[in-house]
Formats: sequence, structure tokens, C-alpha cells
Amino acid sequence: MDEHLPEPIRAVEHELTALLRRGRAVSWEIAREVHPNLEPNTYGLLLWLRRSGSIRLTELAARLGVGKGTLSRQINGLEALGLVRRDPDPSDRRAAKIRFTEEGQRRFDAARSARVGEFLRTLNDWPARDVEEFARLLGRFNDTRK
Repeated sequence: MDEHLPEPIRAVEHELTALLRRGRAVSWEIAREVHPNLEPNTYGLLLWLRRSGSIRLTELAARLGVGKGTLSRQINGLEALGLVRRDPDPSDRRAAKIRFTEEGQRRFDAARSARVGEFLRTLNDWPARDVEEFARLLGRFNDTRK
């Protein structure tokens, strides 16, 4: 089967696999630095939470592409670790908004800072247009996966 695939597709598969492996390693490192009991698959959740500030569980589940039940269990675990909290949603008393605790945000920012520094060093020699194009193409690829 492999010999029937066009070379560019095989190259994309190879490079994407390497990128995913690297991404998982980064997620593991950051998760352990945030809290030793934190599951590595929560990194994406924490990143969205950091960008959003405060967000409803249903909206976060939609952005992450996961079920509300799965996300609720992850949020419960983060609450138990003191990293996030639920605040009443002022626009809907039945709902809550999830946000970092001060300690959770401090820990996440400190752990993420070292990794972002690695990205900066890796991309430092790239022309700005290449970095922008790389981000655009990754975004385009990810948007088609929804």
C-alpha cells in the first residue's frame, strides 16, 4: 500500500507523526511541571483556558472537540488539584464558567514559559514570513480536521 501513496503524502505523514510525538513529549513535560499528578492530555485544555480566561464547559468542550462528560471529569480532577475553579455564569445561573485559580495560572505560566522559550529558539533563525506561513498552514490543517 505504501508504494502507491504519492511521496508528498508519505512525507506529510512522516513529519506529522514526528510533530505529534514531539507535541506529546512537550505536553508530558508541562503537565508534570504544573503538577506531578496532572494528566498530560490536559495541556490543550489548560492552554485554551489560559487563552479564554473564563469559559463555559460546553463552549470549551466544543473548542476541544471532546464530550462534556469527558471534559467534566478532567475539570473535576483539575479542581481537586486546586488548579481551576468554577464560578457562576452571570448570564445563566444554571451554568458555571471555568477559570484558573491564581496558583493554577502561576504554575501553568511558569511551566509553559520554558517550552515557549524552546519554540522561540527553534524558530529564531526562520524568517518571520516562514513562521507566519507555518502557523497558517498548521491552522488550515487543523481546521479541516473538525
